[in-house]
Amino acid sequence: MVTRVARKVAGLVATLLATSFVIFGAAYAAPGDPVTFLAGGKENLTPEYLAAIRAQYHLDDPFVVQYLRWLGDALTGDLGRSLKYNDQVGDLLTARVPTTLGLVAYAAVLFVVFGVALGVLAAVRGGRTDAAVVAGTTFATSVPPFVVATALISLFGVQLGWFPVGGGGSLWHLTLPAVTLALGALAIISRVTRQAMVEQRELDHVTVARASGLSERLIVVRHVFRGALGPIVTMCGLVTAGLLAGTVTVESAFQLSGVGTLLVGAINTHDFPVTQAVLLLMVTAYIAVTTLVELVQPLIDPRARSRS
Repeated sequence: MVTRVARKVAGLVATLLATSFVIFGAAYAAPGDPVTFLAGGKENLTPEYLAAIRAQYHLDDPFVVQYLRWLGDALTGDLGRSLKYNDQVGDLLTARVPTTLGLVAYAAVLFVVFGVALGVLAAVRGGRTDAAVVAGTTFATSVPPFVVATALISLFGVQLGWFPVGGGGSLWHLTLPAVTLALGALAIISRVTRQAMVEQRELDHVTVARASGLSERLIVVRHVFRGALGPIVTMCGLVTAGLLAGTVTVESAFQLSGVGTLLVGAINTHDFPVTQAVLLLMVTAYIAVTTLVELVQPLIDPRARSRS
């Protein structure tokens, strides 16, 4: 077990190093020059002033030197200074991360509870119920998040006035954004739950339990659902990790002051330090969550434990 954890951690570190190189390289090669933004106006775009800015921010150093300096600072917690806000990137993230984490956590609760419930209902009832759940989840995955956000804002925010359509600070403000973010994930979880339970119902030990006279509810809870729990938990973890990228669209639609809107603004203004930090944070969170899921899976699913 210790060896397996050490191997996973080593793989995590190697992946993060490779990812940091790709992120820094993409920002380095992106169109647009941050020097023109730092100059502050057309009257300052003289060769001497631009050269001074490049020297001040070490923008005239070779690519490898810039990357190693940025990586070394990031490892010590220094993510640089925002070109747009003239503030430390770490402080900007600290102020906005709670909103994004609250949104992701709220959405995760919604898609886990309702996704698993719909999947269990479809697998147990079958027939028209199964067809209705499959049709509904298929439709949910086909609708883009910005369309869902627009519809929810128009109906529940403007016409009915039940929920606020902008700002943050409470669960009430995060309800519509969380529903928007959770809808596509709910469809995925319901399908995985349904398929996993259908496969479990066809196994021999379930047939034996049914033949021994156990009630159907007891069979579903003790044998079918417990056996299907491994892939369900794994997919819930993977989908939760992937929600971080989905916050970009949702936060912009509902005007939430989170990491997603910070990333959009940084890209539009060529604020490379903020862009690099936010992307690195999202990738780190995704890799950390998926690694944790891989470590926890053998504890839930005996089949995964035997393969390990």
